[in-house]
Amino acid sequence: MDKAVVAQKSPFAVEITAGVTYYWCRCGRSAKQPWCDGSHKDTGFTPVSFVAEETKTVSMCGCKSTGNQPFCDGTHSSL
Repeated sequence: MDKAVVAQKSPFAVEITAGVTYYWCRCGRSAKQPWCDGSHKDTGFTPVSFVAEETKTVSMCGCKSTGNQPFCDGTHSSL
């Protein structure tokens, strides 16, 4: 598998809506960070899908190294 691109060394604060399915970019190549735009094509990556349980602002991982995909766990602090 290819190595993920660090999109940014901080999280993306985004509003998510309850019941909506989201696709987080795992490869770091998407131009629509933190969301997948299909840029992973021909790589070993696929997006991480999740359904928001509630409407709220969340911190999505920007460094693509989190241990809590797709959410930020602070790993970017050690990069």
